[in-house]
Amino acid sequence: MASVFLYHVVGDLTVGKPELVEFTENETVEAAIKAIGESTECGIAIWKRKSVQKGLIENAETRHQRFVGILNPLDIVAFLARDECLNDQEKALKTTVSDVVVPDATLLKEVDPGTRLIDALEIMKHGVRRLLVPKSIGWRGMSKRFSILYNGKWLKNIDSNPNITIPNNINRSSTSVAASTTIIRDKYCCLSREDVIRFLIGCLGALAPLPLSSISSLGAINPNYCSIEASEPAIEAARQIPREPSAFAIVEPTPDGQHKILGEISASKLWKCDYLAAAWALANLSAGQFVTGVEDNVSSRSLPEFLVAGNGANLANGGSGGGSRLMRQRTFSSRGVGFFNNPSSQTFGVNRSMYRGRSVPLTCKVTSSLAAVMAQMLSHRATHVWVTEAENNDVLVGLVGYADILAVVTQTRSPAACIPEAQSTER
Repeated sequence: MASVFLYHVVGDLTVGKPELVEFTENETVEAAIKAIGESTECGIAIWKRKSVQKGLIENAETRHQRFVGILNPLDIVAFLARDECLNDQEKALKTTVSDVVVPDATLLKEVDPGTRLIDALEIMKHGVRRLLVPKSIGWRGMSKRFSILYNGKWLKNIDSNPNITIPNNINRSSTSVAASTTIIRDKYCCLSREDVIRFLIGCLGALAPLPLSSISSLGAINPNYCSIEASEPAIEAARQIPREPSAFAIVEPTPDGQHKILGEISASKLWKCDYLAAAWALANLSAGQFVTGVEDNVSSRSLPEFLVAGNGANLANGGSGGGSRLMRQRTFSSRGVGFFNNPSSQTFGVNRSMYRGRSVPLTCKVTSSLAAVMAQMLSHRATHVWVTEAENNDVLVGLVGYADILAVVTQTRSPAACIPEAQSTER
């Protein structure tokens, strides 16, 4: 196991992270769409409203009880694709997010900023997506953060500041990392798995030889994924949304029983789309049409008024997208839901190379290196990468997600097992 996990703490990854602003379950779906669009991550944490009882200091247990779950774009699009929501979109947008979010308190855990990184990774490996970390003061840079380990001295803290609280169970003479943490009361930040992967990218040398090893040799490929055939209704994606990751591969069966990937319906792909247009498409189109473009496949006469009128008031930018506010007439375009299309082809699997746009899934090969996959995920702000055969870029074999990467980098392996193969750096 790399020493970087043993000598770094969670607080190192929270430097520069903004203070948490809670989004409560009483807010509307419209407000949630705007918040997700402005967020730096594909999803927002939903909270119950904090008690206003005067003089009450919230502890970790009561704070965790207020956490409801994480709301992502696919959850919202699936909700807006319901018949009752399509019939009355204004009412749907005014619905409180408590009716949309899937409650799951296990997705968040509060940890001390002095928690070892290896312990934090173990927590995230088992399903926790966000770590709630108290904002801390006491260090100025990474080198000072670890000087307590080598010098056995207490770094200067700010005991006189009434906004700073030092836990009673801390021994001032201790040389542990946790002992050097000073907590800012009621100020927190959220650490995501993307933050962890971004940190690991900066420590590739310390992880050698793992980064240059192929994801196949490391056992990082997850063969258990959710898929929908291109000919099936896209609304199947709303029936039962997978949680890890929130994504469906849109596939076309091959004669030999394998799956050829055409696109995907996922939370990350829908992150900054036009939610009303995407909801209508999800409810009315096939999965293949949804991801490859529908301009030539759908008559404008069959489209709802708000789509025919245009969807310039993109909900991701805070607009409601209501048809009554839009005057410019134009035909429906899959560009409105964030995808590009190929007007020359209306069949799935034909001239797939022409379908190049946001609908194209993020893929790698079984021979791709772990470092290459991590870089792909970060550069595209994706929660996963679909894995295809080395010889065929279209035949799907599995996916690599955050949990798979964390499991690989924390497991104990013999040096011989991690020797990179000659072709493992292929991307």
